[in-house]
Amino acid sequence: MPGSLSRSRYVPDKGLTTRMVTTMFLIGLLYVVFVGALLVLLRGSWPTVLVIAGGLFVAQFWFSDRIAASSMGAREVTPEQAPELHGAVDRICALADMPKPRVAIADIDVPNAFAVGRSERTALVCVTTGLLRRLEPQELEGVLAHELSHVAHRDVAVMTVASFLGVLAGIMTRIAVYSGLGRNSRDGNAAIVALLIPLVSAIVYMISFLLTRLLSRYRELSADRAAALLTGRPSALASALTKVTGEMARIPSRDLRTAEPFNAFWFAPAFSSRESLGRLLSSHPTLEERLDRLGTIAAQLGRP
Repeated sequence: MPGSLSRSRYVPDKGLTTRMVTTMFLIGLLYVVFVGALLVLLRGSWPTVLVIAGGLFVAQFWFSDRIAASSMGAREVTPEQAPELHGAVDRICALADMPKPRVAIADIDVPNAFAVGRSERTALVCVTTGLLRRLEPQELEGVLAHELSHVAHRDVAVMTVASFLGVLAGIMTRIAVYSGLGRNSRDGNAAIVALLIPLVSAIVYMISFLLTRLLSRYRELSADRAAALLTGRPSALASALTKVTGEMARIPSRDLRTAEPFNAFWFAPAFSSRESLGRLLSSHPTLEERLDRLGTIAAQLGRP
């Protein structure tokens, strides 16, 4: 993790690094406990459990970024197809002294952006057509600097792996329930096993969900700070945040519901309802908190 930052001009964040290491340790421990519990509950099916768990982990790590980008409609574009967007990415990469990622556009009206990738070499940054239509050039550069800081800090890769356990818990529950794993037991324990597997999976999912949400909220504040300091224009990023959040209220609920499952990756969260439970367990800090932090940075940069 630190190696990437040593090669870029993004400000290191020890708090983020500590949280990422802690989250990965706890997620790894939870993963071991979860697989161990499945092995105990499904004694006769342990090869299946290990093969499925291992296969899903490999698939999640290597292909999740491509799956996420494809699910959000990202279409890679060349400098000839999107010269202004590529120019903005080039300027941020030059400022940060980091390799240029692949550049993509998602043809949706939801004004947003995201970055995915296991490393700088595999990174992809994507903006929506809705964002391109609404932001001024300096605001767009602020958003891109925010997204590229996720790549430089490697927190995109950490979030990808950290979110895997919740996905695995849900998949393993469905496999256990619908395939009848463990039903070969004739001692009357099959019914207990059928009840315990969803219960264990639900607990694992809840814990992993809370851990990833705590990390996600902090990493957004860290990216805001890093982008503001890199560009020297926290007001442009604050303006983009205000504009994107305000425009989100005008987007049809159907479109927001489509984008909402990927909130952990978006620049700003998409909510299909103002009363959504997602606001209580959000992947992002509130707009007010982000603007307050940017205001503090602007004041600091304005001092002699």
